[in-house]
Amino acid sequence: MKNYRIAVIPGDNIGPELMKAALAVLEATQKVDGGFTLEFETCLAGAAHYTEHGTAMSDEAIAACRAAASVFKAPVGDPAVRTPEGIEAGLLGGVLRTGLDLYANVRPVKLYPGTPTPLHGYQPGGIDYVIIRENTEGLYASRGKGVGGPNAMADTMIVTRAGTERVVRFAFEAAKKRNGAPADGVRRVTCVEKSNVLRSFALFREIFLEIAGEYPGVEAETIYPDAAAQALVMNPAHYDVLVMENLLGDILSDLGGGTIGGLGMCPGGNIGDQYAYFEPVHGSAPDIAGLDIANPASQILAGAMMLDHIGEESAARRIESALWLALEEGELSIDERGRANRGTMSAAEAVIARL
Repeated sequence: MKNYRIAVIPGDNIGPELMKAALAVLEATQKVDGGFTLEFETCLAGAAHYTEHGTAMSDEAIAACRAAASVFKAPVGDPAVRTPEGIEAGLLGGVLRTGLDLYANVRPVKLYPGTPTPLHGYQPGGIDYVIIRENTEGLYASRGKGVGGPNAMADTMIVTRAGTERVVRFAFEAAKKRNGAPADGVRRVTCVEKSNVLRSFALFREIFLEIAGEYPGVEAETIYPDAAAQALVMNPAHYDVLVMENLLGDILSDLGGGTIGGLGMCPGGNIGDQYAYFEPVHGSAPDIAGLDIANPASQILAGAMMLDHIGEESAARRIESALWLALEEGELSIDERGRANRGTMSAAEAVIARL
């Protein structure tokens, strides 16, 4: 029997509630599957850790993440906890994404049953695409490095050939494993770029088109981000895999979440050649912490993504199917604010009952 050691970051505010629910689902899944076990190691990090220790994460916790088969993370951070420079403290993007060279940020956007959508006429499964966001370059490479004074600041965006090639190939490989866009079943990768304005995006586009030639079985297209924002609302079923720069991916994945019941339905993976971690894409929601109303679907689906990544694909599909059934049968329901109507742990129990 395979055993996987998983580094667990419980997070801040609603983070521990979501993690408790998702770990219960993972533990139940390993029992039902019977072919693997998961060993969880807690690693403290985030805003609370920053408040107590002055750092978002200890060196020991980072080492534990490096040694684990994967990292499972809940939302971290708190808008009330700031660095002396005024930036929100306790976030782990620079520590983990850049520190572990996790160059592909993978954000599935899928419409599940029983979730409210403002888009009329779309049925469950009618929206099903993945945004793959370059995770180590782009405008966010300037995190904490802006230059200027009290009246003007500048942040630099960087796009390199090496960084773009690897994330674009990642996107095409992801498309090869999918069933194609809901509208036509075509495996398709869409590059979102602003090459009509910025030379950095022109390079991103040029490299994308070069690599597209290596994948004759996958359709390739490009679109500007302003047009993409409209298209993902007006015609989301056309899209299968989208690849883009860091900031654009951050924005458009939130837009996608708004079409499928909110960010509480959106998991994310941060994947490199050696390491990976999986998490919800939303924040720690201090306003609802402790109220047992946070939607755990994103954390549960992040757990499924993690299982898929470590090679337990059938267990991952089992969780996704169980969540689908719980929503379809009404045992788990999401309101118009994206909250779990029957409670966070009750939602997890509904999924467990259908594994």
